[in-house]
Parts: sequence; C-alpha cells; structure tokens
Amino acid sequence: MPSVAHRGRGRRTMNEINMVPFIDVMLVLLIIFMVTAPLITPSVIDLPTVGKAARQPDKILQVLIGKDEHLELKSGDKTQAMSLSDIADSVKQLQSGQPPGSVPVVISADRNVKYETVVKVMDSLQRAGVQRVGLSVKLAS
Repeated sequence: MPSVAHRGRGRRTMNEINMVPFIDVMLVLLIIFMVTAPLITPSVIDLPTVGKAARQPDKILQVLIGKDEHLELKSGDKTQAMSLSDIADSVKQLQSGQPPGSVPVVISADRNVKYETVVKVMDSLQRAGVQRVGLSVKLAS
C-alpha cells in the first residue's frame, strides 16, 4: 500500500522511492565482495611434466631452425635443408603409411631465433594436417 502524506487538509500518496535502504544494501554488498575477493584462491593448473612417457616414439621427425632462420628436416639420420613452403609437404610425405598422429614432429629452434619464425612453422604444419607437433626445450640443470 502506498505511503500517505498529510499536507494541509487533503490526503495524497507519495510516489517517491526511498533510496536510503537500497544504498545501504549496496554498500554492505560492496564491502563483502571487497573482503572476500582477496581470499579466493586462483585456480590451480596441473601442468604435464617431462619424462613421464611410458616409452619414446619409434620415429620422430625433427624440424631444426637455425640462428639465421634456416630450416632443416631431420628424419632418423638424414637431414635435408628445406624452405617454409616445402616443410609441411615433406612432413606429410614422411608420415604417409603410418596411422594418423603416430609420428610426432618436434620443432627445435635456436634461442636467438624470432618467435614469429617458430609460429610460422607451426602454422604451416597445422594447415597441412599434422596432428602432433611439439617444441624441444633444454632442461635447466
């Protein structure tokens, strides 16, 4: 039922909302969120570790990126110099006859090479449909 105000001799309804309770509730909620926000722990991500594989793959294709951004494809004992446009076709050719994803491709890049070059190689392999691509790293001792 609306509030009734007595002014003069007639009765009139007030059509104004009292904002004070609304502001009080909002300030209490704001304080609760400010106090509890630092207490919420960030989600923990369980990252995979190196060296936990049951067995190493039989065949690994390795893409080597040198300091001068020169690309080489290493399969077993053979190493061939390649261009970026030819690397994906060569990898697909070497993986043919094998079940999809059974022959992993590892990219080994010099630490001084531009990140863009590594991304271009990964993108080229992905567009060719290569399923398993990894990055080679040196473990800190």
